Amino acid sequence: MKTLLQIAILIFSVSIFSQNTYLHCGKIIDTKSGKVLTEKTIVVSGKKITAIRDGYMSTKRADDVVIDLKDKTVMPGFIDMHVHIEGETSPTRYLERFTKNNADVAFTSAEIANRTLMAGFTTVRDLGGSGVNVALRDAIAKGKVSGPRIFTAEKAIGTTGGHADPTNGMRKDLMGDPGPTEGVINSPEDARKAVRQRYKNGADLIKITATGGVLSVAKNGQNAQFTQEEVNEIVKTAKEYGMVVAAHAHGKEGMKRAVIAGVQTIEHGSFMDKEVATLMKQNNTYLVPTISAGRYVEEKAKIPNYYPPVILPKITSTMEVLDDTFKMVVNENVPIAFGTDAGVFPHGENAKEFRYMVEAGWTPMFSIQSATLTNAKLLDMEAELGQLKPNFIADIVATNDDPTEDIKTLENVVFVMKEGKIYKQ
Repeated sequence: MKTLLQIAILIFSVSIFSQNTYLHCGKIIDTKSGKVLTEKTIVVSGKKITAIRDGYMSTKRADDVVIDLKDKTVMPGFIDMHVHIEGETSPTRYLERFTKNNADVAFTSAEIANRTLMAGFTTVRDLGGSGVNVALRDAIAKGKVSGPRIFTAEKAIGTTGGHADPTNGMRKDLMGDPGPTEGVINSPEDARKAVRQRYKNGADLIKITATGGVLSVAKNGQNAQFTQEEVNEIVKTAKEYGMVVAAHAHGKEGMKRAVIAGVQTIEHGSFMDKEVATLMKQNNTYLVPTISAGRYVEEKAKIPNYYPPVILPKITSTMEVLDDTFKMVVNENVPIAFGTDAGVFPHGENAKEFRYMVEAGWTPMFSIQSATLTNAKLLDMEAELGQLKPNFIADIVATNDDPTEDIKTLENVVFVMKEGKIYKQ
């Protein structure tokens, strides 16, 4: 026979674990069908959605929680496939690598993580930092820090003098000769070691800089920076270790090599043409447009000394083509994943990307689906994220207005739930 204490513990446990949260939703966005549904109740138990019912259900237990979202539009938490969560833009950004310790970066990234979550982004893909991003991912997963679920590339892989060479712009006596351990390669053999080092360091995926970059302290922002053999080896080795590859790329040749090698995504794609667009469709390679980054950089380039002088011509030449590139991409139906490059602009403003996507020619529903349904699939979490559906993780956000009618409302998320826990209401 059970003792009275055992019975009391059992009753207490049942009470704790049977508590439900009822979200009374005026509208919900069904990302799978692309429709806006009305007057629904989402039932959340623990970390999961357990049911979605018509109308506004009554609670069954005295300790159940009811959240009134009857005048809101409710949708899955957003997924940003391109952020740099360890820091963000400022006029002193290029000096901070000499003045900030890892502890400074860690405290900064924790604040950024919370800010990102409050903006409605419950999952992000961090595409390159110092390694603090791995520790932050783990701290968030253990509940020590509030922030989005993180998939991180740890340190991006580049070539000597390339976009991800951490010593670009330094004095010669400080440059040294970084190698695969530091994420810098110059051969297929180096490529294998660099990928394996990222795996050893705790990365979830691999990020490469297939071309020059706009904001690196180097003259060329478009040139291909890996041989075909090198990028082939990166993708091959990554696959062997259960990882996909994201490729930063602005110029055409670097994009072609990356797509041929089998990368999952092309980040930016500024100088893409129809040939590359066709190749991407044939290989089911997704473009992550990061329009927000371009808009912000173009504006800040007008401020004297905000960026080093070597960067300004690259900003000008890139911005001259972006509008035409995105028109072509829309017309060609290139596969699209939502990503912003937050860090190049202030974190927490990620949702401006929705507005920019609509201005470029995508529909509001398409932009929302790209940040939910599409990105969940690319993260291999399409059975858990990206939809409001029973047995899916309860990552849920809400806005005052219907974003299919006013896309700007996504820039003011008023309710955030992640894994069944309310962070903003």
